[in-house]
Amino acid sequence: IETTLLTPHVYWAQRHGEIYLRVELSDAKNLDISLQENNTLQFSAQGHGAKGENEYRFSLEFLEPVKPEICHKSTQRQVDIKIKKQQERWWDRLTLQEKKPLFLAPDFDRWLDESDAEMELQAKVKASYLGLKKGYLFMYNLVQFLGFSWIFVNLTVRLFILGQDSFYDTFHTTADMMYFCQMMAVLEVVNPLLGLVKTGFFPAMIQVAGRNVILFVIFGSLEEMQNRPVVFFVFYLWSTIEVFRYPFYMLACIGTEWKLLTWIRYSIWIPLYPLGVLAEAVAVIQSLPIFDETRRFSFPLPAVLGGSLSFSCPLQLYLVLMFLGLFINFRHLYKQRMRRYRTKKRKVQ
Repeated sequence: IETTLLTPHVYWAQRHGEIYLRVELSDAKNLDISLQENNTLQFSAQGHGAKGENEYRFSLEFLEPVKPEICHKSTQRQVDIKIKKQQERWWDRLTLQEKKPLFLAPDFDRWLDESDAEMELQAKVKASYLGLKKGYLFMYNLVQFLGFSWIFVNLTVRLFILGQDSFYDTFHTTADMMYFCQMMAVLEVVNPLLGLVKTGFFPAMIQVAGRNVILFVIFGSLEEMQNRPVVFFVFYLWSTIEVFRYPFYMLACIGTEWKLLTWIRYSIWIPLYPLGVLAEAVAVIQSLPIFDETRRFSFPLPAVLGGSLSFSCPLQLYLVLMFLGLFINFRHLYKQRMRRYRTKKRKVQ
């Protein structure tokens, strides 16, 4: 007795990297789905299809090679199959034979033309990029927050325990962490260039470069400066600003706002930023005679002029630039604050 081969209705759709098949077979049992060496999908199952409760089979030889891994999910109404293409490209049709099998039809619930699929792919790539960007920025701000918090707590505890005596060994107790945080801060100059953040490149460069000159050149290279009280005031003012700034950015990465933290972030710089620049200027002024005496980093002059140019000369010029940078950054931060709270007032109205 010859038995007729029963085939279920199969609906298909594609993306650049995947093939989707929907087999109209309810309550499917004894599923057997495999990919043969000739790039042919073999399907057989017992279930309720177009011809009632029977065993149904079909095979499809794909137009191009596919990966051997097959994902499938059986529900009460259908069997969903997902197959990945070997190469991410758009196919003109599903099967190697030009004539479409009678049981095969487009799945209009999933169907996209090539341009729509490209837009969908671009949207997925963009979403993935945004996720990575948020994750990177969150981790960066978290690490910086922990680093500056350690410095702030260390200086505060030592100040309460030792009083003024804590001023003289600030550098030796916290310099390593400050070195780490300020080297990491270079990323704040890189991030605007890569389009990862909307903040301006120039204000970030002024702050990072200015702090690193003080830390690495004034404090790091001169042992005579490392035991002076000015180190405490510079480090304490820097860390006080940052323990509020970095948590604000962390919360912004996950779309959260704490109003008190926002107000502090946009207000605390008003007294602390000028005080920080003033402390940095005191450090530079105190270092001038040391550079004159030690001739460290001095510039050799032509033989006609003789001798060398002390590093204190460019530092005196740097003092002027520090206050110019203070004006530029103060103006930038003031505009940020006005923009923030002017927008809030308009929303309230």
